[in-house]
Amino acid sequence: MPVKVRIPTPLQKITQGKAEVEIAASNVKELLDQLEKKHPGIKDRLCDESGKVRRFVNIYLNEEDIRFLKQELTSLKDGDEVSIVPAIAGGSAKNG
Repeated sequence: MPVKVRIPTPLQKITQGKAEVEIAASNVKELLDQLEKKHPGIKDRLCDESGKVRRFVNIYLNEEDIRFLKQELTSLKDGDEVSIVPAIAGGSAKNG
């Protein structure tokens, strides 16, 4: 069951420049493991030592944050779209 995974620009060097890859997986944890098999080194950027998604990495399943679903155990089905979005720290708003 292939799932389309959108890769953020900073990680595309690991996926040979691909902005999207297809991975067969039944849940997000399996997707991350399969992504690592196909593109070694990517999981270290996305997960901590315990295998949990780093807090500055957001993963969306069909535009829903997996943190509000079942996190790494969120089920996937054929045709789903997963987006990996690194959190961006920003400047300050000026009142004026």
